Amino acid sequence: MIIQNNPYNLNNKKILITGASSGIGRAISILCSQLGAKLIITGRDENRLTETFHSLSGNNHKKTIAELTNEDDILNLVSDLQNIDGFVHCAGINRRLLIQSVSQPFIDNILQVNFTSGVLLSKYLIGKRKLNNDASIVFISSISVNYPAKGNALYCASKGALNSFSKVMALELAPKGIRVNCIEPGMIAGAWLDKAPLTEEQLEQSRLKYPLQRFGTPEEVAYIAAFLLSDMTKWMTGSAIITDGGLTLQ
Repeated sequence: MIIQNNPYNLNNKKILITGASSGIGRAISILCSQLGAKLIITGRDENRLTETFHSLSGNNHKKTIAELTNEDDILNLVSDLQNIDGFVHCAGINRRLLIQSVSQPFIDNILQVNFTSGVLLSKYLIGKRKLNNDASIVFISSISVNYPAKGNALYCASKGALNSFSKVMALELAPKGIRVNCIEPGMIAGAWLDKAPLTEEQLEQSRLKYPLQRFGTPEEVAYIAAFLLSDMTKWMTGSAIITDGGLTLQ
């Protein structure tokens, strides 16, 4: 039997994507537009967000500059939304410091971007009834939740908090058929690697730790996000999908 209607399509689904100006967020935005979604993309960098916007397929998309560490920006973003069928939270930062070197501003910044922004966005999306029944929410987490590394304590903690939050959110929204899942990527190739404080030799050593002998790509994370946003996963909630080239098997 040939399936006439592609169950993976996102035709006419309205989806909000944060962190869309680069990396995983940009890849998810482009793929979702190719699958027929109508997007609201947001980020802090207007030039890079505009580049993403011009890369989208289809029409009727919107872009909004927002600083997600500012609650007023979050509230304005949500207030301007029509009801949505999907929400992907990609906004995130990482900067490594040994625990003895962290400061209160450092802690606040990591948690605000990686955790608090997603919590407040969720609060207002729910409180202002912007989520359609059967909507799908996807948080981009990290294998760092269960794969710690020296200097990465605050990043690990912020993503662990996001995972735990998503599970409670999944329970609270289940009566409306709204599902909440996380994706936990390993190291993803991208422009950020050029700025990473690692030598070529260190990067190569990191790459060879992966059983598949390479880092992932933003597009490979995007495929999983699109799967979770599609109707193929309407009975899947409270889950965390690991995509790490086999690293955590060791």
